[in-house]
Amino acid sequence: MRVRLHYAPELLDELHEIAVAAAREAADLAHAGQRAGVVVADTKSSASDVVTEMDRRCEALLVDRILSARPDDGILGEEGADHVGETGIRWVLDPIDGTVNYLYGLPSWAVSVAAEIDGVTVVGVVVAPALGETFVAQQGRGAYLHDEHGRHRLHVNDPVDLSTALVATGFGYTVERRTGQARVVEQVLPRVRDIRRGGACSVDLCSLAAGRVDAYYERGPHAWDLAAGGLVAREAGARIEGLHGAPAGDDLIIAAGQHLFRPLHDLLAEHGADRD
Repeated sequence: MRVRLHYAPELLDELHEIAVAAAREAADLAHAGQRAGVVVADTKSSASDVVTEMDRRCEALLVDRILSARPDDGILGEEGADHVGETGIRWVLDPIDGTVNYLYGLPSWAVSVAAEIDGVTVVGVVVAPALGETFVAQQGRGAYLHDEHGRHRLHVNDPVDLSTALVATGFGYTVERRTGQARVVEQVLPRVRDIRRGGACSVDLCSLAAGRVDAYYERGPHAWDLAAGGLVAREAGARIEGLHGAPAGDDLIIAAGQHLFRPLHDLLAEHGADRD
């Protein structure tokens, strides 16, 4: 499990304020663009792995706002932002997580902004404007949802037994990856309450934090998918790892409350969820 370090509260507050302001501005821009109509600008790993012009505009906005406030920090963004910093602080950005949902006018997408210090995520902000929700977390200070009803402390559902667990997952973009993931779902589905597929890793992790699902697993999410939502889920009580104690990453992420984590982990390991 990740060692919890302690950082100056003033620094965490500063990073949090920058992240919230930048993420909300980018989310407003993207939401207005979704209502006006979305145009595909490019594809990446396959024809279904799309990039919109708004992905690029939002990332440019995030980079500008963050570097204007903290010009010596580093940045890693999904759409190519790669700024080497000098402070030990790196921002990890997903300008629109859930681009296919965004393209189709579905509400489950978000702007995700995280700040790391020496590789440890200490601030996470996930803004889902079509849902009217902002999820925030600071290391050691808990996770919260801000919506029209106010501010709410988040806690994962725990304890939950595997047989009654509502489990979220996602699918990759290549035929080979999807085929392997379908094989795993076929084995998981009879052992749990049901499966949900939301289409945005950051939103799935925040849904876990909010108790809307009991667990989440997926093969393929990248650092920008996981950073902010992962901190929100951890601060709400989730355990997040790969198989056999490996860090959560491209091979597999498993996220659940403490009671549910091991049974779900063992089920996924038994059926090779980290393989195509």
